Amino acid sequence: MKKIQYLTIAALTVATLALPITTLAADGGEYTSNGAITFEPNDAPTKPVDPTNPVNPIDPVDPTDPNGPNPGTNGPLSIDYASSLDFGTQKITSTDEVYKAKAQKYLDSTNTEKTGPNFVQVTDNRGVETGWNLQVKQTGQFKTADDEELTGAAITFNNGNVVTASTSAKPAGKTTINLAPNNSLTDVMTATDGQGAGTYLLAWGSDASTGAESIELFVPGATTKYVKQYTTTFNWVLADTPTTADPIQ
Repeated sequence: MKKIQYLTIAALTVATLALPITTLAADGGEYTSNGAITFEPNDAPTKPVDPTNPVNPIDPVDPTDPNGPNPGTNGPLSIDYASSLDFGTQKITSTDEVYKAKAQKYLDSTNTEKTGPNFVQVTDNRGVETGWNLQVKQTGQFKTADDEELTGAAITFNNGNVVTASTSAKPAGKTTINLAPNNSLTDVMTATDGQGAGTYLLAWGSDASTGAESIELFVPGATTKYVKQYTTTFNWVLADTPTTADPIQ
């Protein structure tokens, strides 16, 4: 029995080794598909953003108009907002005086009131980076409703700095702006070719404290002052072609 069993096993082993070997094709492979997105200019208005944290939209408070502020211009190249200036209620004096504009108040996304620097905001959603130029003019001297003029009064914007969350190259912002009520335009912020895509603010000051010290109204002591409110307006002008290739100072 042992001999037969041994021979049988040996025969089976030889038969197995004689079988042909079959190679199977591997599973899987590679395949290519595509992805695409196309952008177009955005004509919708852009909300003002926080001058201390420009990723957050806000609702600014206009200190001169309870129904304000005015809405921004339509895009894709737009002026989204410019602060109105409140120099408060002041005592009449016969000496030269400098009054400071109050800082900008606004509501954040949780409807919480905050305070920051006054600012002007521009958005370029054209998708071309060909530059733009922002200017401002004071359309006339401070006057009462009875046309009485605050002779010699002059406004100075100080501590101007460009604020943005955009990765496009920053436009140049004017650090100091001296306004004269002669209806002439003054450069504020300029983006040259390759700059200024996205939303940009020129803020006067960096926070509520510096913002409350950065915009000044000089009033000569010799000027006659009446117990009335004096007002003026500012006209902000945005052009799609920069006026200069050099950074403004």
